[in-house]
Amino acid sequence: MFDWLNQTLSLAGLATTPLEILGFLTGAVCVYLNTQQNVLGWFFGIINAVLYAAVFWQVRLYADMGLQGYYFFTSIYGWWMWLYGGKNRQELPVTLTPRRLYGVFAAVFIAATVLWGYLLNRYTDASLSYMDSALTAASLIGQWMMARKYLENWLVWIAADVCYVGMYFYKDLHLTAVLYAVFLALAAMGYLQWRRALLRDAR
Repeated sequence: MFDWLNQTLSLAGLATTPLEILGFLTGAVCVYLNTQQNVLGWFFGIINAVLYAAVFWQVRLYADMGLQGYYFFTSIYGWWMWLYGGKNRQELPVTLTPRRLYGVFAAVFIAATVLWGYLLNRYTDASLSYMDSALTAASLIGQWMMARKYLENWLVWIAADVCYVGMYFYKDLHLTAVLYAVFLALAAMGYLQWRRALLRDAR
Protein backbone atom coordinates (compact mmCIF):
# COMPACT_ATOMS: atom_id res chain seq x y z
CA MET A 1 0.00 0.00 0.00
CA PHE A 2 2.79 2.40 0.88
CA ASP A 3 5.41 1.01 -1.53
CA TRP A 4 5.40 4.29 -3.46
CA LEU A 5 7.04 5.98 -0.46
CA ASN A 6 10.20 3.96 -1.07
CA GLN A 7 10.43 4.35 -4.83
CA THR A 8 13.81 5.77 -5.81
CA LEU A 9 13.72 9.07 -7.67
CA SER A 10 16.09 11.89 -8.49
CA LEU A 11 15.66 15.36 -7.02
CA ALA A 12 18.11 18.01 -8.23
CA GLY A 13 20.47 15.19 -9.13
CA LEU A 14 20.23 13.55 -5.70
CA ALA A 15 18.89 10.02 -5.27
CA THR A 16 16.04 10.00 -2.76
CA THR A 17 12.56 8.63 -2.01
CA PRO A 18 9.17 10.26 -1.32
CA LEU A 19 9.55 9.12 2.31
CA GLU A 20 12.82 11.00 2.68
CA ILE A 21 11.32 14.06 0.97
CA LEU A 22 8.44 14.12 3.46
CA GLY A 23 10.98 13.80 6.28
CA PHE A 24 12.96 16.68 4.78
CA LEU A 25 9.94 18.98 4.60
CA THR A 26 8.53 18.26 8.04
CA GLY A 27 11.99 18.49 9.61
CA ALA A 28 12.74 21.86 8.03
CA VAL A 29 9.38 23.27 9.11
CA CYS A 30 9.84 21.88 12.64
CA VAL A 31 13.26 23.45 13.21
CA TYR A 32 12.30 26.77 11.61
CA LEU A 33 9.27 27.09 13.89
CA ASN A 34 11.45 26.18 16.88
CA THR A 35 13.82 29.04 16.06
CA GLN A 36 10.77 31.32 16.22
CA GLN A 37 9.65 29.79 19.55
CA ASN A 38 6.45 28.71 17.80
CA VAL A 39 4.90 25.79 19.65
CA LEU A 40 3.58 24.28 16.41
CA GLY A 41 7.14 23.21 15.69
CA TRP A 42 6.60 20.33 18.09
CA PHE A 43 3.62 19.09 16.04
CA PHE A 44 5.80 18.84 12.94
CA GLY A 45 8.49 17.25 15.10
CA ILE A 46 6.13 14.40 15.98
CA ILE A 47 5.34 13.73 12.31
CA ASN A 48 9.02 13.98 11.38
CA ALA A 49 10.01 11.43 14.03
CA VAL A 50 7.65 8.83 12.58
CA LEU A 51 8.86 9.40 9.02
CA TYR A 52 12.56 9.26 9.84
CA ALA A 53 12.21 6.18 12.02
CA ALA A 54 11.27 4.38 8.80
CA VAL A 55 14.07 6.03 6.79
CA PHE A 56 16.80 5.09 9.26
CA TRP A 57 15.54 1.54 9.71
CA GLN A 58 15.98 0.98 5.99
CA VAL A 59 19.66 2.07 6.01
CA ARG A 60 20.53 0.27 9.29
CA LEU A 61 21.23 3.42 11.34
CA TYR A 62 19.54 1.82 14.33
CA ALA A 63 20.70 4.35 16.93
CA ASP A 64 19.18 7.12 14.83
CA MET A 65 16.04 5.04 14.39
CA GLY A 66 15.70 4.63 18.16
CA LEU A 67 16.32 8.34 18.57
CA GLN A 68 13.13 9.06 16.65
CA GLY A 69 11.10 7.41 19.41
CA TYR A 70 12.76 9.74 21.89
CA TYR A 71 12.00 12.70 19.60
CA PHE A 72 8.36 11.61 19.44
CA PHE A 73 7.86 11.67 23.20
CA THR A 74 10.04 14.72 23.91
CA SER A 75 8.10 16.62 21.26
CA ILE A 76 4.96 16.01 23.30
CA TYR A 77 6.85 17.03 26.45
CA GLY A 78 8.32 20.12 24.77
CA TRP A 79 4.91 21.16 23.48
CA TRP A 80 3.53 21.08 27.02
CA MET A 81 6.60 22.74 28.57
CA TRP A 82 6.64 25.63 26.13
CA LEU A 83 2.98 26.35 26.84
CA TYR A 84 2.83 25.76 30.61
CA GLY A 85 6.37 25.27 31.93
CA GLY A 86 6.96 28.85 33.11
CA LYS A 87 6.07 30.44 36.42
CA ASN A 88 2.41 30.06 37.33
CA ARG A 89 2.01 27.63 34.39
CA GLN A 90 2.66 30.39 31.89
CA GLU A 91 4.73 30.24 28.69
CA LEU A 92 8.30 29.05 29.28
CA PRO A 93 10.96 31.75 28.65
CA VAL A 94 14.44 31.25 27.19
CA THR A 95 17.09 30.78 29.91
CA LEU A 96 20.74 29.81 30.22
CA THR A 97 21.57 26.19 31.02
CA PRO A 98 22.26 25.73 34.76
CA ARG A 99 25.97 25.03 35.26
CA ARG A 100 25.28 21.98 37.41
CA LEU A 101 23.88 20.21 34.36
CA TYR A 102 27.07 20.31 32.29
CA GLY A 103 28.67 17.49 34.24
CA VAL A 104 25.50 15.44 33.88
CA PHE A 105 25.42 16.05 30.13
CA ALA A 106 29.08 15.02 29.76
CA ALA A 107 28.50 11.79 31.71
CA VAL A 108 25.36 10.95 29.70
CA PHE A 109 27.17 11.63 26.41
CA ILE A 110 30.16 9.41 27.21
CA ALA A 111 28.14 6.57 28.75
CA ALA A 112 25.53 6.50 25.99
CA THR A 113 28.14 6.62 23.22
CA VAL A 114 30.26 3.82 24.63
CA LEU A 115 27.43 1.54 25.74
CA TRP A 116 25.13 2.02 22.77
CA GLY A 117 28.02 1.86 20.31
CA TYR A 118 29.27 -1.39 21.84
CA LEU A 119 25.85 -3.03 21.82
CA LEU A 120 25.16 -2.04 18.22
CA ASN A 121 28.61 -3.12 17.09
CA ARG A 122 28.45 -6.42 18.96
CA TYR A 123 24.89 -7.58 18.43
CA THR A 124 23.58 -5.95 15.24
CA ASP A 125 24.61 -5.26 11.67
CA ALA A 126 24.52 -1.54 12.39
CA SER A 127 26.59 0.80 10.27
CA LEU A 128 28.97 3.39 11.83
CA SER A 129 28.01 2.17 15.29
CA TYR A 130 30.05 4.54 17.45
CA MET A 131 29.63 7.65 15.33
CA ASP A 132 25.90 7.02 15.10
CA SER A 133 25.76 6.49 18.86
CA ALA A 134 27.77 9.62 19.66
CA LEU A 135 25.52 11.78 17.50
CA THR A 136 22.47 10.11 18.98
CA ALA A 137 23.71 10.90 22.50
CA ALA A 138 24.32 14.54 21.54
CA SER A 139 20.85 14.71 20.04
CA LEU A 140 19.27 13.28 23.19
CA ILE A 141 20.85 16.09 25.17
CA GLY A 142 20.09 18.82 22.62
CA GLN A 143 16.43 17.82 22.30
CA TRP A 144 15.87 17.84 26.07
CA MET A 145 17.61 21.22 26.35
CA MET A 146 15.36 22.59 23.62
CA ALA A 147 12.25 21.33 25.41
CA ARG A 148 13.46 23.27 28.47
CA LYS A 149 14.26 26.33 26.30
CA TYR A 150 17.91 26.41 27.32
CA LEU A 151 19.74 28.75 24.94
CA GLU A 152 22.78 26.50 24.55
CA ASN A 153 20.73 23.73 22.94
CA TRP A 154 21.51 25.43 19.63
CA LEU A 155 25.26 25.07 20.21
CA VAL A 156 24.80 21.34 20.73
CA TRP A 157 22.81 21.13 17.50
CA ILE A 158 25.40 23.11 15.55
CA ALA A 159 28.14 20.66 16.56
CA ALA A 160 25.96 17.61 15.89
CA ASP A 161 24.63 18.86 12.55
CA VAL A 162 28.14 19.36 11.15
CA CYS A 163 28.87 15.67 11.83
CA TYR A 164 25.46 14.50 10.65
CA VAL A 165 25.97 16.10 7.23
CA GLY A 166 29.10 14.05 6.67
CA MET A 167 27.57 10.81 7.95
CA TYR A 168 24.44 11.04 5.83
CA PHE A 169 26.36 11.82 2.65
CA TYR A 170 28.51 8.77 3.38
CA LYS A 171 25.35 6.65 3.75
CA ASP A 172 23.95 8.03 0.45
CA LEU A 173 21.11 9.81 2.24
CA HIS A 174 21.88 12.86 0.15
CA LEU A 175 18.65 14.75 0.70
CA THR A 176 18.88 14.13 4.45
CA ALA A 177 22.46 15.45 4.39
CA VAL A 178 21.19 18.60 2.69
CA LEU A 179 18.44 18.81 5.32
CA TYR A 180 21.03 18.72 8.10
CA ALA A 181 22.99 21.46 6.34
CA VAL A 182 19.75 23.47 6.48
CA PHE A 183 19.40 22.48 10.15
CA LEU A 184 22.94 23.80 10.72
CA ALA A 185 22.03 27.20 9.30
CA LEU A 186 18.76 27.23 11.26
CA ALA A 187 20.58 26.30 14.47
CA ALA A 188 22.88 29.29 14.04
CA MET A 189 19.85 31.49 13.42
CA GLY A 190 18.04 29.97 16.39
CA TYR A 191 20.94 30.71 18.71
CA LEU A 192 21.05 34.35 17.66
CA GLN A 193 17.28 34.82 17.91
CA TRP A 194 16.96 33.07 21.27
CA ARG A 195 19.92 35.06 22.61
CA ARG A 196 18.20 38.29 21.61
CA ALA A 197 15.02 37.11 23.33
CA LEU A 198 16.99 36.26 26.48
CA LEU A 199 18.63 39.70 26.55
CA ARG A 200 15.29 41.41 25.88
CA ASP A 201 13.56 39.57 28.72
CA ALA A 202 16.43 40.42 31.08
CA ARG A 203 15.85 44.15 30.70
